[in-house]
Amino acid sequence: QVQLVESGGGLVQPGGSLRLSCASSGFTFSNYVMMWYRQAPGKEREQVATISSVGITNYANSIKGRFTISRDNAKNTMYLQMNSLKPEDTAVYYCKAYTINYWGQGTRVTVSS
Repeated sequence: QVQLVESGGGLVQPGGSLRLSCASSGFTFSNYVMMWYRQAPGKEREQVATISSVGITNYANSIKGRFTISRDNAKNTMYLQMNSLKPEDTAVYYCKAYTINYWGQGTRVTVSS
């Protein structure tokens, strides 16, 4: 069955960096557009970045220029490199495969001094 396992979150100071990973199984990863979402406390889940099967990327304005989405189809894994983190980036981050109705447990990112 489909599994998506996010990892790499943690507590980081403003201006710091983190690299999130999304390990997938149960579907042909290389065929799918993949997405990162986040949900901040008290807010709705929002899409922050997408990457096509061939590496075409798109970003929400709030993270453009600071975050980089990438994927390794040989490892069935997607990444989110997050630089210049701000307190407003604090959220639980989730990965998702486009058209597959499955959410992992997410990984929590807290940006605080």
